[in-house]
Amino acid sequence: MSNMISLPMYDIHHPDTLALLQALDQLLKEEGFARYELLVSAPQDYLTHWRDPQLLLSQTCGYPLRTQLPEVQVVGTFHYQAAGCQDFRYSSQLVVREADAGKALSDFRHQRVVCNSEDSQSGYHSLRELVALAHSGEQFFSEVVFSGSHLQSLAALKAGEADIAAIDAVSWALAERHRPELTSGLVSVGTTPLRPGLPMITSSRTSPQELDRLRHVLTRLVREPAWRPVCAALLINDFTATAREDYRAEHFSPSVDGAQGD
Repeated sequence: MSNMISLPMYDIHHPDTLALLQALDQLLKEEGFARYELLVSAPQDYLTHWRDPQLLLSQTCGYPLRTQLPEVQVVGTFHYQAAGCQDFRYSSQLVVREADAGKALSDFRHQRVVCNSEDSQSGYHSLRELVALAHSGEQFFSEVVFSGSHLQSLAALKAGEADIAAIDAVSWALAERHRPELTSGLVSVGTTPLRPGLPMITSSRTSPQELDRLRHVLTRLVREPAWRPVCAALLINDFTATAREDYRAEHFSPSVDGAQGD
C-alpha cells in the first residue's frame, strides 16, 4: 500500500501546513487508511518523491505533471480564495517595485526578470506564454535569473536584483499575510491567464477504490465545518476531483483570456 503524504507546495507558514497534515491524518484514518507516513518537511528532491511508488498523496505543479510525471494519478485540485484564482484555476501576479506601479508588462522590455525555476508553471512558463503572445520571436527581457523559490524571487525584487517576477497568486497572498517584509514595497501590475491549479497526486499503484476514498477525504476536508479554519489558513475553500485530462497541454497553451497588464 502507498504510504507517504506531503504538502510541499504552499508551505509558507509551516504551522498551517502541519495543521492541514494533521487534519488529513484524522480523515484518512476515518476512511480506512492505516499505514502511511506524514512528511512534515519538504522532500529534498521533489521529482524523486513524486515518482515514488509508495506515494499516497502530495501536491505538485502542472508543468512537472505534464512533462515529467506520466505515471502518477491526479486526485484533484483545491480551490483557493485569493486574488487571481477562480474555481480550481489560478494565475500569477506580475510583481514589481512600487516605483513601477502603473506600468504594463510591455514596459519591462529589456529589463531583468526573476523566476523561481524552469519547471514552474506559475513562475516561468506562464510568463513565457504571455510574452510570446505579444512579442513572438523576439528576446523580451535582458536577463532571466532563477532564484529557487517564489519567496527568493520576492527578495530579489526587493534587493533590486531584478525588475519583475511572476508570482503564484496563492504564494503572493500567503506571503502578504505571513512575510510582509518581502512584499512591502512591491505591487502587482497584472496577472497571467488562468490555468488549472496545483494538482493533488497519488502513485500509479493506488487502486481505483483508494483513489475514490482519497477524493472523498479531500471533499470532506473542504466541506465539513470542523476543518474550515484549517483550510482557511491556507486560503483553501473548495476541492474539485480533476483528472489528468484537465492538465492536457491545450489547457496551458498561450491565450489572452484573463490576461492583464500587457
